[in-house]
Amino acid sequence: MATVTDSEPWVRAVRASHDRLSGIVAGLDADGLRQQSYAKEWSIADVLSHLGSGAEIFLLSLNAGVTGGPPPTVEDFQPIWDTWNARSPQQQAAQSLVANEALVTRVESLTPAQREAFSVVMFGAMTMDLAGLLGTRLSEHAVHTWDVAVVLDADARLAPDAVDLMIGGLSMIIGFTGKKQETPAVIAVTTTSPDRTFTLDTGGVTLAPGDPEAAAGASMVLSAEAFIRLVYGRLDDEGEITAAGVTLPGLRAVFPGF
Repeated sequence: MATVTDSEPWVRAVRASHDRLSGIVAGLDADGLRQQSYAKEWSIADVLSHLGSGAEIFLLSLNAGVTGGPPPTVEDFQPIWDTWNARSPQQQAAQSLVANEALVTRVESLTPAQREAFSVVMFGAMTMDLAGLLGTRLSEHAVHTWDVAVVLDADARLAPDAVDLMIGGLSMIIGFTGKKQETPAVIAVTTTSPDRTFTLDTGGVTLAPGDPEAAAGASMVLSAEAFIRLVYGRLDDEGEITAAGVTLPGLRAVFPGF
């Protein structure tokens, strides 16, 4: 029988991320919602619309995993996207919080037996338990929450509880976010809060647990929170990283963001 990861920390984290974003956008008027977010092509309202439509899509996947039904397809997504795109910024903001509350409340309502038995196929091939599904949602929600928070407060950071969980899943994420480099480098990565060591290969763009015997030609030390933002293309301040044999612009070429 496949090992099932304890989902409770992920349940708490998606709740906390939702509550954080709700507090950040509370009181924003139409002009505030039209401000550009960190995501260069999206306003704050656009980010909220993306998270709202995503909440509805994740709810379909969640219900499929609980009932054993088929997961949603792209054909199911398009009407959801069309509905969200047709809304005004104020409607997008208000309905985003409603949709995500519905998702989080549904997650919290699952019984221990439902959580244990949960299984859903994501991305056409990947079977996930509940922690896996919530991890995917948390990484999206926490990063986009920062996209909003940082334009309102330049000192904003990813939520610590999300960082503690997300740092363990970066090896898989890097396969999606990284761009292979023609002149590869092997980089010894050390993070703080939490303390972790990794080996990053920018040739194949892979991330492995730190290996003291690996022939790393470069190194970098930064907080786990900053490392996550780097991987998502959201690290701009060279003061947040101490590096040798590699530069932040060079790393940004590996992780240009999305």
